[in-house]
Amino acid sequence: MPDPTRSFNRANDQMRPVKLTRDVMKNADGSCLAEFGDTRVLCTATIEEGVPLWRRGAHAGWVTAEYAMLPASTARRTPREQRGRKGRSMEIERLIGRSLRAVTDMALLGDYTVTVDCDVIQADGGTRTASITGAWVALHEALMRAVEADRITRLPLADQVAAVSMGLVDGVPLLDLDYREDSAADVDMNLVVASDGRIVEIQGTGERTSFSRAELDALLDMGEQGIEQLLKLQNDVTGFQA
Repeated sequence: MPDPTRSFNRANDQMRPVKLTRDVMKNADGSCLAEFGDTRVLCTATIEEGVPLWRRGAHAGWVTAEYAMLPASTARRTPREQRGRKGRSMEIERLIGRSLRAVTDMALLGDYTVTVDCDVIQADGGTRTASITGAWVALHEALMRAVEADRITRLPLADQVAAVSMGLVDGVPLLDLDYREDSAADVDMNLVVASDGRIVEIQGTGERTSFSRAELDALLDMGEQGIEQLLKLQNDVTGFQA
């Protein structure tokens, strides 16, 4: 049933309107604008020859990520972060990188490094999950162009990967929390899943209270439904085939 108290009058188990728009940046090897309701993240992927020093000699590539929130992305200006600062942003960009590497064949990638930049241009909750979902589209586009240019022999992606948030607000399980819901959540959770159904990562925290195994299972079931929708949207814009 629609809930007028939720943004976009959606049911508790319903996503916000989601839109993934690829090829939005002229100079990026791959790009995607990920929109989850009023949250918008610009994801770009850049492929460069060479790998980090510690990776040399492994005959395998590397995929990494950077994440930032633009100053006007929030209601109150967010100060620009300086390199070496981090905290929350470092935790999120590590999550994005882990998620993308989980579905990338590094041996097929070869001696290349792919950097995926996720810049939040408008934040209304779920910026990390929108980043992961859009980052995969940008990564796919960049790697496809590398294949077409004979830089790599074939697409080094084994699967898709997407992410969604869930939470308990006043004891009620909700899918894809906006900022108002997230800031009031008793339990906050993020789920990252590959298209083969395998879980890449679960982040779950009792912000104001602990939660039961039954509540965890209910949130995961809800999250998997959202992931299915996101994977379909990714496939619609990329035509990916494993």
